[in-house]
Amino acid sequence: MAKLKITLKKSTNKAVKSQAATVKALGLGKIGTTVEQNDNPQIRGMIRKVSHLVCVEEI
Repeated sequence: MAKLKITLKKSTNKAVKSQAATVKALGLGKIGTTVEQNDNPQIRGMIRKVSHLVCVEEI
């Protein structure tokens, strides 16, 4: 199964609450943190919602 490397690039301070919650649900906290998630439709949808805050690479 493919994996995605997701990095938080921008702050969630002024983001909508639902976007901040999505970032937290992805496992990201502070700017610059990186997590690996499985590539599935649920994760892709979460990334699409906060695409302006994160950077995504396929592994």
